[in-house]
Amino acid sequence: MKHQTELLQNNPFINRASGFYIIGFQKIPSVSVYFIFLALVYVVTVLFNSLVIYVIASNRCLHTPKFLAVVNLAVIDLVLNTCTIPSMIKIFLMKDNFIPFNLCFVQMYVYYTCVSLDSYALAVLAYDRLIAICFPLRQNSINTLRSMSCIVGLTWCVALGVTAFATIIMTRLSFCRSVSVFSYFCDYAPVFRLACNDYTMHWSAASVLSFVNLGLPCTFIFLSYISILVTVFRMKSLGSRFKALATCVEHIILVAIFYIPLLVIFMIGFYLRVIEPDQRVLSLSLASCIPPCVNPIVYSLKTKEIKVRALALIRKHKTKTQQKSNFWRVNIAQQ
Repeated sequence: MKHQTELLQNNPFINRASGFYIIGFQKIPSVSVYFIFLALVYVVTVLFNSLVIYVIASNRCLHTPKFLAVVNLAVIDLVLNTCTIPSMIKIFLMKDNFIPFNLCFVQMYVYYTCVSLDSYALAVLAYDRLIAICFPLRQNSINTLRSMSCIVGLTWCVALGVTAFATIIMTRLSFCRSVSVFSYFCDYAPVFRLACNDYTMHWSAASVLSFVNLGLPCTFIFLSYISILVTVFRMKSLGSRFKALATCVEHIILVAIFYIPLLVIFMIGFYLRVIEPDQRVLSLSLASCIPPCVNPIVYSLKTKEIKVRALALIRKHKTKTQQKSNFWRVNIAQQ
């Protein structure tokens, strides 16, 4: 292969390959069916997350701390699936699995930043539920739009910074042997394992990245729900308990869909290596692509305020379409 043999000698110590080959789906049977499914997932992701963003942005009454957290999640989900699914479909349709060196690390950076931000976004939503249930009388003074903006901004800074460090040190590796990445994108561990020099620092960076961006938010969510349960069971009214817990069901579903597959795949596959490589690729791609598609359906669009305005927007669009159709029918009849 032309690209595999071409090496750019940037300095005497680092061999920088011209690019990498993504080969994760070559051993998966009936892969065409899977890519059709991914295309459907991407369409749903774009449509529903865009709808959520538009509804919240266009309604001033939804410019509240809670819906700032919701629109933050929608933006992250949209970017996450846009980062991976189109490139996977391109590999399948065009049979072109080569990705240039710099573009590989850009994709790696965007992917891990978005996964980290998704994790933090779920923690921010847990914080919103924690304040609403445990401090109902002080909710408006504690959870203000300004404080929520600061929290969301802080999560972006942490995710961008930590992932930037982990990605930048990857450029210090030499790739003088294979450049075939057994994954569905430029995945961190499969790439650094191709290096012919020491990658101990990168292994440590991957561990820190997993702990800071997945472990800490997950721990915060767990502790938040312990506090929520303690508060709920102190309520005297059974109806109040049920009402409080009912507001958390959708969020718990999102947390389970996001964290359980990722933690199992990362911890078992990355550290123990007991998952077959092709199973890891398929499982990780599903674990990464499904939550951004499901989040707006399970959580955002089931929120009463968003649901009412989304339905009103759809009805308004249908009315305009019918009016245009009737206008053209009248004109044709008159002619």
